[in-house]
Amino acid sequence: MPNLPHLSSEKIVVLVDDEISYIDLLEQLLSEHLACPVHGFTKPADALRAMPALNVGLIVTDYQMPEMTGLEFIAAVQKMNPDIPVVMITAYHLKFTERELAEVPSLKVIVRKPFKWAALANEVVKYWPDPHPPKVIISGSPFHDM
Repeated sequence: MPNLPHLSSEKIVVLVDDEISYIDLLEQLLSEHLACPVHGFTKPADALRAMPALNVGLIVTDYQMPEMTGLEFIAAVQKMNPDIPVVMITAYHLKFTERELAEVPSLKVIVRKPFKWAALANEVVKYWPDPHPPKVIISGSPFHDM
């Protein structure tokens, strides 16, 4: 299992996507531009096992993954902690039924790939579960337009 951040009072963003290079990029961009820790997982099962040891503020998950879909992952997270908001990212134009969405009330928004890092950071801040969301840090990063 990857090296996990220690449980602390500071909430973290958890990223889940089966594409290693995508997780690495998102983890780097969000870590540099959000004032909170970010930790990525390439396997939903690893993320689920790690959840009890993490102080999760928000989850960003891909929809299409080999082990389980993003909706299945969200449903599993909700059984552990129904208060964690989730942002789903996907390259697909998905249409969920009202029943499917009713089963995952913690799913707050679906962000379509490709997206700019700032759009994702803004969704994290918007749906942060407490009144003190992480600040978005704008810098001269070469990635600032992603």
